[in-house]
Amino acid sequence: MASKELTPGSKLRKALDEEKPLQVVGTINALMAIMAEKIGFKVIYLSGSGVASASYGLPDLGITTLDNVAEDARRITDAVSLPLLVDIDTGFGGTVFSIQRTIRTLEKIGVAGVHIEDQIIQKRCGHRPGKMVVSIEEMCDRVRAAVDAKKDPNFMVMARTDAYAIEGLEGAIQRAKEYVKAGADAIFAEALQSLDDYKAFTKELRVPVLANITEFGKTPLFTLEELREAGVAMVLYPLTIFRVMNKAAEETYRILRKEGTQRSLLSRMQTREELYQLINYYSYEELVDRLYGKKKDEQ
Repeated sequence: MASKELTPGSKLRKALDEEKPLQVVGTINALMAIMAEKIGFKVIYLSGSGVASASYGLPDLGITTLDNVAEDARRITDAVSLPLLVDIDTGFGGTVFSIQRTIRTLEKIGVAGVHIEDQIIQKRCGHRPGKMVVSIEEMCDRVRAAVDAKKDPNFMVMARTDAYAIEGLEGAIQRAKEYVKAGADAIFAEALQSLDDYKAFTKELRVPVLANITEFGKTPLFTLEELREAGVAMVLYPLTIFRVMNKAAEETYRILRKEGTQRSLLSRMQTREELYQLINYYSYEELVDRLYGKKKDEQ
């Protein structure tokens, strides 16, 4: 009898067991997800900030909705078999029902896990000043609602705490412990500033701890080896590819506007053939030719 196919959540947990620490790379769209899969990454990520800015031209201030994020997530899960971790901000609503709807919607479209944070609903970027967090009790209610909603026990509910910037290291760790008691499968410790901070978290917690290694933020760009020694289980690069793409696009627009031709840009481009190979273009042509050819033979 054939073995049962792994669920997305099971794939995520399997990757956690096999790669230490597990690199989780941001994929801003389906094509980047395909590329990440071909390069060899085991888990991919959809950033709430990325959805807001790339898909809607908006800041990461809790403006986008569940439907906005779900649409981008669905495009990615349709394109690749890699487990996808999704940023759901504060759960897209202040009630148990809205959080549970978020979990059920994303699990249904093949998402492997989510992280939900303890900021107030009017949230800010995790590396900006002026953040505010809800009470421990309210965040634990969010976690319990999310855990209760999942159908697959291996679907990952990760609790993100932004309390380090407000309550300090000890306060953030205490919150994380309570979130784990409420059912969180992992902890996302946002905007920590030293390896000793990560060591403190991993020493006190028995669940995987994620390090968010985002550029131009509060956290130094620690190496994989440094984070491994600190006991970190998952290393997230949420918008690295997106930022490189944006800079390249801006420079390209300037050159095209100035020079009136793209000739000097050709060496920087992915070729048509490289794209075709990436998206398996020729198999689609072959299908059209086979079906069309059959139709012509019948005429």
